Amino acid sequence: ANIAEIARQLSLWAGGGGGVGEENLFRQHQEALELFCKEDQQPVCVVCNRSQAHRFHTVVPVEEPAQEYKENIQALLQALKDKREKFLESRKTRVRKSL
Repeated sequence: ANIAEIARQLSLWAGGGGGVGEENLFRQHQEALELFCKEDQQPVCVVCNRSQAHRFHTVVPVEEPAQEYKENIQALLQALKDKREKFLESRKTRVRKSL
């Protein structure tokens, strides 16, 4: 659930559609959240990136982790679909045996 929420937020920030909306601004600095701090797992603005808090952290453009999270979620979803399919097949087999 946490990964899904982070991915949702990142896709909103990464897919801004060309303009910077109010929801994409860091309130304290009024700067766009265009970067992502990998250590803190959160988007940051350019001012925050240069601050003490993130100085030695790995910071990348927000689009990169958004794509990574999307791929991870898709892989997890596929694994769950496969497990569900195996479970349903197993259940069908048990029902046939019981009949």
